[in-house]
Amino acid sequence: MKTKFKSLAIITMGALVLHSCSSDDDGGSAVEAPVITNFEYGEGSSHSTEQVAYKGSDIHLEAEITAEGTVSTIELSIHGHDLEVGEGEVEWDFEQTYSDASYLVINPTFHEHVDIPSNIPSGEYHVTLTVTDELGNSTEVEGHVEILDPITVSGFEMDETVERGSDFHIEFMIGAVNSIHEVLVDVHAHDLEIGEGEVEWDFEGDFSEDFHELTEAEFHEHIDVPATAPAGEYHITFTIEDEDGNIYEFEDHIDVTVPTI
Repeated sequence: MKTKFKSLAIITMGALVLHSCSSDDDGGSAVEAPVITNFEYGEGSSHSTEQVAYKGSDIHLEAEITAEGTVSTIELSIHGHDLEVGEGEVEWDFEQTYSDASYLVINPTFHEHVDIPSNIPSGEYHVTLTVTDELGNSTEVEGHVEILDPITVSGFEMDETVERGSDFHIEFMIGAVNSIHEVLVDVHAHDLEIGEGEVEWDFEGDFSEDFHELTEAEFHEHIDVPATAPAGEYHITFTIEDEDGNIYEFEDHIDVTVPTI
């Protein structure tokens, strides 16, 4: 009889051990991977969520993190996809691992501002946020942000030639998210021969007063060419500066001719 009770006790204990192992195998006590919610990003100065940012400014990023295990690291990556690199521009890839004490907790809120270089290509950039806890569980979220020029010029029109003693017209639209501060036009020639009765001509025009603090404006001006200006090709530089100090510069040419009789 004692032998039967001893055997029954052994069987019962074995069943309990098997049940406990089975619960562990089912992951009943496992810690879930972090959960990332409300991931938003956009123009830094206004904390915009429109997923647009501007060169020379910054992008703000924010997310709520729910983590059963203490957060170990938060990694952020921003990079472009096959963007054409123009003259004076460089490729931009941003990668940073955040391990500040304020993030190494159970349920942190991620909030950072990342500076955007002013000399990178405009276009679509890929954003990845990865959260890893102390047990090695990791979760990532992805998105895209459009990085644009803070100053844009469109609809450019200018005469190709002008007779000296008359004027030529220039017009274009300016867009400046940070408002226009300065609009300059510089006209000059290179190594033109100065004939009898002619005088070397350079023009430097400051049109800022008409456009100061506007975010959108139409530039429409006529520039007089002196009758004594040497004939030939003249180089024109347009410089637009916004209130944040960003500068947009572009160039063109015009031929000054002698009036026909």
